Amino acid sequence: MKVRGIRGATTVDSNSKEEVINATKELIKEMMDKNGVTIDDICFILFSATEDIDAAFPAQAARELGMHFVPLLDFSHMKVKGALKSCIRALMAFNTDKSQEEIRHVYLREAKALRPDIK
Repeated sequence: MKVRGIRGATTVDSNSKEEVINATKELIKEMMDKNGVTIDDICFILFSATEDIDAAFPAQAARELGMHFVPLLDFSHMKVKGALKSCIRALMAFNTDKSQEEIRHVYLREAKALRPDIK
């Protein structure tokens, strides 16, 4: 079994605790569903958020989904002129027998613009 990574991103409509938590839950669930991942498969999840998001930690959403023992880390995404705003990104490392080509990365809402090559 190997450790593979799933990339994902989403955006929020407002900088509110409820919006950050709900958007992050939607992202995590979609990443897990599209790749057949269970909580027990997850090694860790790294979350980044653009500087305009400070109402809640995205990792709180993972905890609310039952990830009490999964290592989680939140950090600020680097600021780049012209970059997508109100964006939460995630990197989920998990144990799997899948090849890299089989991994389905997830980009939701306005974050679809980050990877137009991924449907």
